[in-house]
Amino acid sequence: MEFQPGQVVIELDSEINHVYFVVTGRIACGLFDRIGKVINHDIFGRGSVVGLFSVLLPDRSHLQVETLEPTTVVRLTLDELLHLTSKYREFQLTMFRIAANIVKQLVTVDRDLPKPAVVGVVHHSSASRSLTSRLAGRLRQLGESPCVAGDDERWKSEEGIPYRLLYENGVFVGRDEVRELLKNWASYGRLFVDLRADHSSEDLTRVMSYSDIVLWCIQPQDAAAAVQRLKTLESSAPRLREKVRIVWILEHVAPAPPYVPELDKLAARDFKTYSGEPKPNQGKLLQQGIERIVHHLRGVQIGMALGGGAARGMAHLGVLKSLEQNGIYVDMLAGTSAGAMTGTIYASGMDPEYTAQCFKRDLLPPWFFRQLPAGGYWYLLHKYRRHKFDPMLRKHLDNLHMEQLVIPMITISVDLVDGVPLMRDTGDATHNILESINLPPLSLPIIRSDQALIDGGLLNNVPANELVARGCNFVIASTVTAKLERDFMGIRSKKSSGMSKYFSTIQVVMRANMIQGYSMNEVGVKPADFVIEPDVTSFDLSEFTRADEMAAIGEQATNESIHRLKRMLSKLDPKLFGPNPIQA
Repeated sequence: MEFQPGQVVIELDSEINHVYFVVTGRIACGLFDRIGKVINHDIFGRGSVVGLFSVLLPDRSHLQVETLEPTTVVRLTLDELLHLTSKYREFQLTMFRIAANIVKQLVTVDRDLPKPAVVGVVHHSSASRSLTSRLAGRLRQLGESPCVAGDDERWKSEEGIPYRLLYENGVFVGRDEVRELLKNWASYGRLFVDLRADHSSEDLTRVMSYSDIVLWCIQPQDAAAAVQRLKTLESSAPRLREKVRIVWILEHVAPAPPYVPELDKLAARDFKTYSGEPKPNQGKLLQQGIERIVHHLRGVQIGMALGGGAARGMAHLGVLKSLEQNGIYVDMLAGTSAGAMTGTIYASGMDPEYTAQCFKRDLLPPWFFRQLPAGGYWYLLHKYRRHKFDPMLRKHLDNLHMEQLVIPMITISVDLVDGVPLMRDTGDATHNILESINLPPLSLPIIRSDQALIDGGLLNNVPANELVARGCNFVIASTVTAKLERDFMGIRSKKSSGMSKYFSTIQVVMRANMIQGYSMNEVGVKPADFVIEPDVTSFDLSEFTRADEMAAIGEQATNESIHRLKRMLSKLDPKLFGPNPIQA
């Protein structure tokens, strides 16, 4: 059967007499309880089955199922299903697997993300033409058997990947031949449909309908053309945004893409890829773009939560460096306070070791402050009240928006007006950091858009939950508030210079915030799958001048636990993270 977008496949409270196997397209399925309340809503694509259990029950339907785009299904009655199950052993085994997977999702934590079987790749220029070959080659290294269909008569692959030309004398081969091709994709497991962007809207719409996702490849100069092209497809390609992923092809002259908010309205997410040698002080993040697309295709999304902790948060830089060196590439970041600052700068593409040196230099108190008792705290007060953090951060971030960062980044702040945490993943990157590190009483609330914004650590100091909520199926947390030194101003250690009884308000508030972070730490890291806890309790909360030392401790703590981390990740994808991972 074939359905058009918006057609009802199963109506709520109707009798269910059929089971539906989705061949192409996507359907939305809502599950209701006995009083009509929605208890679950999901979207299913190719290979899904709807109504398998319901057809066996006498109850009327608790499902409301509608198509989201042109959809083809195989519809079987219960008698037909039983006949096929008894006659064909392979069909019988498939039914058992489907039933087992449904039960598994109900009784265990479901970490499976979609693994798109048909991937459209659209090119605005020859600069991205090698992408499909590189992706297919990498997937073959990982044990897959991908194939490619496209319009490139000069297609070459060093991997010997099967290729089928979709155009004959400049004319699309036709719907029937494409259907036959799609029918045969199952023997390969992954099909790439590789086309130029200048084909007719009808041809591109057809590719959209066949594909589970579409990688739309552009260079910075192609941005306006891409916006225009995608807009022309909106009306003919239902739910276009959910399928499209922008792939930026970046070069040495422009390591960050332009800010194009229209593209964010037309694509669900983006990837940044980079060719050539990195610029001085640029990290390896941009060069990992292809591997992050591979993560996406294999249903892997690794999130990294970076907690607050004032200067002690510099340890996060060492954690990030170690993960990078050990081939664990993070797909998304979330950070609070110091975690927002280190995470955003890392997500911009800066090398972690260089970043630590920058913080050490940029936050060195002048001579006058170094002569004062607790001078580091007074210097921070000066930096906040004189608005010195903005120019310091813009030296490295310029006017970058969050959307231009190499990987998605979320910063956490708190609005005192509504009393709620705010999650920022768009807008000016420097502004978002300033909100998240804005710690009273060192600074007054930032008033913006009828909000009074302060440090996010008040409500969410280690934002692992935000990464889980955004679809990460493995979350690592780096926290510097898991341990607390049992001393304050030398009261217990007797190491003070006799000034311990003269507490400054700043020191008391900073200590109170640290204790709050310590007491809430277990709650913050609970959603994470793996926790790294660098012990930086010997460093004062204002000692940014020792950023490199704290980063070294973060690196060491990560190195010591890296084998355990890889063992856990290998259960998610043995080929990527197993005992002998296959490197790109």
